[in-house]
Amino acid sequence: MPAGERSAARREDTARRLARFAALRGKAARPGEFWDVVAVTAADEEQARAYRQQLAEKLRRGELPRGARYHVFADPPGAKIGNGGSTLHVLQCLEDLYGDKWTSFVVLLIHSGGYSQRLPNASALGKIFTALPFGDPVYQMLELKLAMYIDFPAHMKPGVLVTCSDDIELYSTGAAETVTFDRPGFTALAHPSDLTVGTTHGVFVLDLRGFTGKGGLEYASCRQFLHKPDVGTMRERGAVCTRGNSECVYTDSIFYMDHSIAKQLLMFYKQMGTVCCEIDAYGDFLQALGPGATPDYTKSTGNVAGEGSQLAEVRQKLYSLLKGAALNVIVLNNSKFYHIGTTQEYLFHFTSDSKLRFELDLLPVAFSISCGEPGTLGQSVSVIQSVAQPGCCLGPGSIVEYSRIGPEVSVGSGCIISGSQIDWKADVPSHCFLTSLSVKISSQVQYVSMVFGVEDDLKRTVDLLSDVHLLRFCGASLAQCLHLWGLQVSEQLFSSGSSRLGLWTARIFPVCSTLSESARMSLKMLNSVQQMSAFALNGFTLLSVEEMLAYKDVGDMLEFRKQIYDEICLQRSKEKSDV
Repeated sequence: MPAGERSAARREDTARRLARFAALRGKAARPGEFWDVVAVTAADEEQARAYRQQLAEKLRRGELPRGARYHVFADPPGAKIGNGGSTLHVLQCLEDLYGDKWTSFVVLLIHSGGYSQRLPNASALGKIFTALPFGDPVYQMLELKLAMYIDFPAHMKPGVLVTCSDDIELYSTGAAETVTFDRPGFTALAHPSDLTVGTTHGVFVLDLRGFTGKGGLEYASCRQFLHKPDVGTMRERGAVCTRGNSECVYTDSIFYMDHSIAKQLLMFYKQMGTVCCEIDAYGDFLQALGPGATPDYTKSTGNVAGEGSQLAEVRQKLYSLLKGAALNVIVLNNSKFYHIGTTQEYLFHFTSDSKLRFELDLLPVAFSISCGEPGTLGQSVSVIQSVAQPGCCLGPGSIVEYSRIGPEVSVGSGCIISGSQIDWKADVPSHCFLTSLSVKISSQVQYVSMVFGVEDDLKRTVDLLSDVHLLRFCGASLAQCLHLWGLQVSEQLFSSGSSRLGLWTARIFPVCSTLSESARMSLKMLNSVQQMSAFALNGFTLLSVEEMLAYKDVGDMLEFRKQIYDEICLQRSKEKSDV
């Protein structure tokens, strides 16, 4: 099938799933029609509270199917435990809540812990609540996940389906083909991908006996699972297949485990007591499976800092526990995997990637009040639940979400503006990232906006104060920026003290009394760097991104979104009555 036809088939099947989900929104699902439990993980109790608030609001507004048990489970306090550790912890929580009854449930487990340093507009309220440019009211990642997996629960034996919060899987199958999760052990979805994609994903070495690579869907067994292998290893292990005239490998996305496996993992977790290292649900569970599995990977902990010996021990125990368990693979021959975990991916997929825009039917303006005059909205923009007043100008490839943009605002190309109010005459430079947060300090709600270049690396850190000049802010050395802002390089400048010195922990963002003023001050900071002119920050209380998240006032941020929502609904009802 030519690529265009494959894409059209994915669009058609995706539209059917979305329509099926839309029909269930706010309604009680029949037994077996939907998940018994939808579990979302959070990094800590504070993040879990923010997630619970948003879930409660969605349920109140009738945006999710009723009847499922929706839970948010925070990772236990202490060391990071990775999505594998979170999976084990969730199994324990389910048993604590439901006793043996949990083993009769079909469970969707969505990993959404972590603070989204590579997509900071999702940091405060969570990646699983990332808004998407379609739906009325707009869909967030959670609804899309539930819609894309809408066919699964009816064809699934009790067990747990594990997925992440920052990827989208679109696929098409033949009319008579069904994705069924009814085999013992593990079952994973597999997608044909280029070899370069395989180097950053899990890759299945399929048992090719009887495998054709044709049709929409094919069941296969996996001899070995490779975690982020290089191309040489893929070839050596027999993972490379030929499709038509090109080579491909089959890469991972989501996986299912039946209840007998889930119970074994829960028993393992109870015996361990406390997890003190980062376990990867993909790398550390799936690499133990299949007849070709070897324990070699259990020793390679070189890229995990400070916890190598415990991780090696945990991996060896998991390998012993799971070795011999089946890894079944459902190959979705007509499928695409999209990752939305970084600012660049977010901008690319929502504004310039015609494939995803076409297949999900993404809109340039989704549930918004928009100027919409020719030329004022650039090509391939994305305006999501926002008010963009007549006269404003949005450059190509920019995304505006949950924001108010005034009539004298010009936004450059390739920008992300989130949760902000810009109501003065302003030029937002191209490739600018601006997101505003409500924070509660000494029981008082105030506002602070973080601003960066969309390519700035918020995860990068240096060990020494003398190396702060190596950090880059909007293309300039951070040391140079601090000089322009009248700030001294010192341990007090970083919320982390003398460790983890980076953009994430630098106290550089001014706290203001209004949302609008906070955006104005942060854009002035950016402007001073671009013009190489001084802008003194020493009269302000300054926070780091790390502190902004610690002090965030979720209720106030959701209230701002609700005000925009209500304004859009009011405007629409006015337009209807005028007609």
